[in-house]
Amino acid sequence: MKNFDYNNPTRLVFGRGTVENIGKYIAGYGDKKVLLLYGKGSIFANGTYDKVTKSLRENGIDFIELGGVKPNPVLTKVREAVELMKKEKVDGIVPVGGGSVFDTAKACAAGYFYDGDVWDLYEGKAKVTRALPIYGVLTISATGSEMNHNSVIMNEEEKKKWGLGSRAFYPRLSIVDPSVQATLPRNQTVNGACDTLAHVFEAYFGGTPSTRMQDELSEGIMRTTIDSVRILLDDPSDYDARAELAWAATLALNGLNGLGRAGDWASHGIEHSLSAFTDIAHGEGLAIVFPAWMKHVYREDPEKFARFGEKVLGIDKSSAEDMALKAIEALKEFFRSIGAPVTLRERGFTEDMLEPMAENAVMKGSLGTLKKLGKEDVLEILKIAF
Repeated sequence: MKNFDYNNPTRLVFGRGTVENIGKYIAGYGDKKVLLLYGKGSIFANGTYDKVTKSLRENGIDFIELGGVKPNPVLTKVREAVELMKKEKVDGIVPVGGGSVFDTAKACAAGYFYDGDVWDLYEGKAKVTRALPIYGVLTISATGSEMNHNSVIMNEEEKKKWGLGSRAFYPRLSIVDPSVQATLPRNQTVNGACDTLAHVFEAYFGGTPSTRMQDELSEGIMRTTIDSVRILLDDPSDYDARAELAWAATLALNGLNGLGRAGDWASHGIEHSLSAFTDIAHGEGLAIVFPAWMKHVYREDPEKFARFGEKVLGIDKSSAEDMALKAIEALKEFFRSIGAPVTLRERGFTEDMLEPMAENAVMKGSLGTLKKLGKEDVLEILKIAF
């Protein structure tokens, strides 16, 4: 196990009926004016918008609004928001939505204090030195952005979907009310589960030896995610299953699951290239990429893939290689059973797109830690996934 120094500063408020308190919490921190940031309309249909705005008004919090954040968050929206925030002189940001809204809020929070183009921060041309506080209300559990320091933004013009991490990006406060998610479309619940599993995979299969405690934690998150999504596909209103899935998604990427281990993150890098070329949902892309990545790299650590098969998917004991291969196929079948795509063809990708996507994936250099991947490796993974 590697050394670590863990400190997550986000205050997480979890449970039924917690959204109505957002204004009280913001007032308690002394902020007076915020940007209310959201996506395309689900928060109006499920009543979350009304609860949030009522709470802000009742607690004397002035707010301006900006909607239209896309599921794959784009730079143009970030720039629009930063311009509006600077004009209105806000004290903080209230993202109401899923990971895309939170990631956009983080970019905006840093861009508010930066005189240049906010994309400079993602290009590494400048560093995040300061950010506005974020008070989030989560409506889709998937990315863990409600309790982590990461933000991923798409530069549409340059086909770059790049991530940025900064301690300034941790939300000051995030509210997670699982009951809000009861009306999510089936595909969003599925995508959230795929994304959650993928975040656990990145740490679990990173190649760091002697991490038993972390492996047990990861396996618990994975089993809970698999069980909960199956329940929710039969009964979307099951609160306990919603709560389990929501907490699993947070734990998967709030830093705790990755402690003491090197994360691999090649599969996320490859998926970001899929998103750069099409509007595929992040969770769908990961469901396609991960089994293919596993098939390409499992020989680097067959015992770990065998353990995954036994502890998470119930694969019977045999040789490590046999168990590993059965585990990969079982994972693929699980994704298929819940309605997730498992091939690029299913989402309209064509063979001529594979090489440009492989080149895009390694634009910043090689990917991965379990096995270093260059362009040819990525291309082979995409061919397996095709």
